[in-house]
Amino acid sequence: MSGFDDMDVDTIWMDGEFVDWDEAQVHVLTHGLHYGSGIFEGVRCYDTEEGPAIFRWDEHLDRFYNSAKPYDMEIDHSREELTEATLELIERQDLQSCYIRPLAYYGYNSLGVSPQDCPTKTAIACWPWGTYLGEEALENGVDVMVSSWRKHASSQVPTNAKTTGLYVNSMLAGEEARRNDYVEAIVLNKEGNVAEGPGENIFLVNDGEIYTPGLAESILDGITRRTAITLARDLGYTVHDEAAISRGELYTADELFFTGSAAEITPIRSVDDVTIGPGERGPVTEELQSKFFEVVERRTDDYDEWFTYP
Repeated sequence: MSGFDDMDVDTIWMDGEFVDWDEAQVHVLTHGLHYGSGIFEGVRCYDTEEGPAIFRWDEHLDRFYNSAKPYDMEIDHSREELTEATLELIERQDLQSCYIRPLAYYGYNSLGVSPQDCPTKTAIACWPWGTYLGEEALENGVDVMVSSWRKHASSQVPTNAKTTGLYVNSMLAGEEARRNDYVEAIVLNKEGNVAEGPGENIFLVNDGEIYTPGLAESILDGITRRTAITLARDLGYTVHDEAAISRGELYTADELFFTGSAAEITPIRSVDDVTIGPGERGPVTEELQSKFFEVVERRTDDYDEWFTYP
């Protein structure tokens, strides 16, 4: 991904106002900066014949507001206000497709661990963002490693909340993989079962059936994960969406793939230098991926309820 300075974006929405991109700043003693006390979403807007279309915006908003609950964070803006702000932000910057980042965090006032006296601040940014793991990865797959870092358990920090501070765990796993010349990591949970990638859910295919770790395995309830499950079932596949997958099962899988708003549906070519299946995108992954892009690019009228238009 290129830096923001290389992108033609100039506006961010902050607490009810559209501000210049370079003026969207916070105080250095902001609570969220010191303690990771923020929640966020990552959402895709696709270029379609009907114009820009935000994919599964309502579900992302559901998770956004639900993520705030464990932290007693009151978001001072309604769903309607956030929706209107996002649509106007896309229009103001003339974006046909983009990545959307809503963010809420405890702001500046005091710096004890308790955020009680700190205001909740909210911002939304949009920018062009291509394929997260690389264009060729969609066809050829990616080489990954099982990280030495484990995913935290939901008894420690809520894993169903998309919390800013928790992504330090993801950063450690992902950077470990890249230092060792892999594209991405797979993270195990405290029991040693497969959880997810640093920013993706994971699926396994064996004998034509699809398996993905259940919510009890310390995973985020991914919106693209839900999409893949729905599409796969509608295509006639049996999907086991409460699976417990051991590390060893990764190496003997017929196919593996990641899902995520950023990663979309990306095949996994190898794990720890063990080739998965034939070492290329498998037929189940290819069919599901093809259906996914047919849907998000609006080349079908199916699933129209998943889209929000300006």
